[in-house]
Amino acid sequence: MAGSKINDILLFLMVIETGSFAGGGKTLGLSRSAAGKAVARLEDHYGARLLNRTTRSLSLTEEGRALYERGLTLRTALEATDEAMSGKPGVPQGTLRITAPDAIGRRLLLPIVPAFLKQWPRVQIEISFSDRIDNLVDEGFDLAIRVGITSPPDGLIARTLLTDEPVLCAAPAFFQGRSRPQRVEQLDLYDTLEFASRGERQGWRLQEADGTWVRVQGRGRLRLESGEALRDAALAGMGIAILPRLVIEVDLAERRLERVLPDISIAHVPIVALYPHRRLLEPRVRRFIDHLVESLSKEAPTTV
Repeated sequence: MAGSKINDILLFLMVIETGSFAGGGKTLGLSRSAAGKAVARLEDHYGARLLNRTTRSLSLTEEGRALYERGLTLRTALEATDEAMSGKPGVPQGTLRITAPDAIGRRLLLPIVPAFLKQWPRVQIEISFSDRIDNLVDEGFDLAIRVGITSPPDGLIARTLLTDEPVLCAAPAFFQGRSRPQRVEQLDLYDTLEFASRGERQGWRLQEADGTWVRVQGRGRLRLESGEALRDAALAGMGIAILPRLVIEVDLAERRLERVLPDISIAHVPIVALYPHRRLLEPRVRRFIDHLVESLSKEAPTTV
């Protein structure tokens, strides 16, 4: 009974880290149905709902978060035991190669790297700050931080670190000599700053106060491949942009940027860590992922 429950807890962790029953089951060679039944058994055993389920997403309940955090401790202990008994080295060492978007990556990673390097002196870290989508394995990266990934590529796990609320914003200087938009459709009359992507412009999808979703194009006069450059252009008063709240919190607080049409909403986006299945991870990768999750959990709650 105890062994079966441990397996269910480990499967529960994988469901959380992949964001779906199908993904959690797949990483352990099981079906979506088996993953769902494992979570149901845990809910029955503990007498509490662990996950809020919708047709498109899962989110942890308070009881589910408590089990997840204790489950991480359990898994770490099991892995440490396996390393000790198998004779495999468990001390992190070597070079950890990470790729991350420049704007978000700098704000997520740089503050936590010093403590990790101090804790593990035999580890070196190499970070590539880039907004282009890399092939994680082919390009030799151990870990990727990505925005908006909902379905990980085959062979990889996507672990949600947090969700971000994008903000429609502009510098006060942009509105010198021009009026501010009062309605969503008026955005089509303004210069907009956009993240460059392959293919045709998609425009922005915005939700009005009454819940109606509207797509606007704007003038799109400047398109950039760098999130940090997009922020710089907005700060320079070159147009209206949609930027991650994580990136511009200080700019908003210090009024270098201001919200445009503050009553509208933009769909939240997940910020995820992509990495190979845990059984293939080197200790340096596994320890850094745990360090990253723990550090972020102290600042903001994560969701799945």
